[in-house]
Amino acid sequence: MKPVYAHIAVVGTGAMGRGIAQIAAQAGSTVTLYDTQPAAMAAAQQAITSQWDKLLEKGRMDAATVAACKARLQCASTLADLASCDLVVEAIVERLEVKAALFAQLEEIVRPDAVLASNTSSLSITAIAAKLKHPQRVAGYHFFNPVPLMKVVEVIAGLKTESTVCTGLSEYARQMGHTPVTAQDTPGFIVNHAGRGYGTEALRIVSEGVADFATIDRILKDQAGFKLGPFELMDLTALDVSHPVMESIYHQYYEEPRYRPSVITAQRLAGGMVGRKVGEGFYRYDNNVAQVPPEPPVPQVQDMPPVWVSPRAARRAELLQLLKDLGAKIETGQSPSMHALTLVAPLGFDITTVAVVERLDPARTVGIDMLIDDAATKRRVLATNPATRADMRDAAHALFARDGKAVSVIRDSGGFVTQRVVATIVNIATDICQQRICTPADLETAVTLGLGYPLGPLAMGNLYGPTNVLEVLFNMQTVYGDTRYRPSPWLRRRGAIGLSLLHEEE
Repeated sequence: MKPVYAHIAVVGTGAMGRGIAQIAAQAGSTVTLYDTQPAAMAAAQQAITSQWDKLLEKGRMDAATVAACKARLQCASTLADLASCDLVVEAIVERLEVKAALFAQLEEIVRPDAVLASNTSSLSITAIAAKLKHPQRVAGYHFFNPVPLMKVVEVIAGLKTESTVCTGLSEYARQMGHTPVTAQDTPGFIVNHAGRGYGTEALRIVSEGVADFATIDRILKDQAGFKLGPFELMDLTALDVSHPVMESIYHQYYEEPRYRPSVITAQRLAGGMVGRKVGEGFYRYDNNVAQVPPEPPVPQVQDMPPVWVSPRAARRAELLQLLKDLGAKIETGQSPSMHALTLVAPLGFDITTVAVVERLDPARTVGIDMLIDDAATKRRVLATNPATRADMRDAAHALFARDGKAVSVIRDSGGFVTQRVVATIVNIATDICQQRICTPADLETAVTLGLGYPLGPLAMGNLYGPTNVLEVLFNMQTVYGDTRYRPSPWLRRRGAIGLSLLHEEE
């Protein structure tokens, strides 16, 4: 198949530029590399050809195809050498003034019908093209690292971009084996915008002393099915990349509270503890392997107290059946006896508030997260309040670990770890839909392919229940008195009437 753009140029030969050049050549385009550093350009060409040689060795490409790809890859001596290109993709430093200056130069060189695309991750396409004579041919073309493996690309139209430009870029993405998603020109576009809920909320949880990095990572992987915990992910992407994105989106949205960055990442960035690539981040790395602290052992409890479950507990019937399966002695009175372990399972509220409101003895009260069906998780999460006695905490831990399932015990907070993070992810995603930044379908595709979540955020909201997510957010807003947990109008409407979150609004 003839490529949409027969001859393209990639300006900037770092990891992103190399990846884009590789898949463009594999799609049949002649690819010209350009970098202000000739040595970097030569190194990029060598790296790309070496990658094709590895694919040949693994049987993923044949010799003729590799030879053809190598023949289509060339280097330019000057920007003027890009005059004949149909498309120029910029992949240089993430600074608005630098990108705008490059496009101004390119505009004087390339043909009037050539397309200019920026691989920016969060800068405004409209701003990049603002001073150009022909801003209608400029668009965003945001790939993800590593480009050959991350099969999604965001196609972004600036205010003056012609629709045919985005149509062509989308078709070209498909020819390169990627899935295009289209987005409005808003801060963070789709993926970096939707991704604010995961790491940012996890950082807030750490900052409150609720749990440590490793515990939060374990909970979100084992309870909610994320492939990497938020701190493992930030170590992988590196804070010198992720923290500036946090700040950029926060400031571009005029200090919207739900995007507020953390002093934790700012401090670690200043101290050079940016992640895996330097051997130290939220974890230390030995031969590129994270040194994860061991989990606390399950307490040994000789005399297990009887258990009483709050009538207001989420999934109460399931919780009672679980306790029966674990061999607990269950009390059925209207209130717990003086010796009973008291279990509550709130959505969004902290254990202290629940104990006070329900007039329970806080010293014997422990919370359990029941947002997700226990059968669907690999870990149970308990929470104490400041008055919980050590013997009651240990009894709850030992009881819920009887069948061998992992148990984490965290400190009191509004909402458990998974509740807070999932509700924030869903809330931000539905706000993206409310703003019509993209379609719900493109949102789900972008997040699952670009962030590797186990489900798209809207499917996540459907699975755990829009009304449950709303309850978590409303109650957390009460606990914290913070507008960052204010539910989006899109979520409030759907949660109120029970429609599928994936339903496209007319």
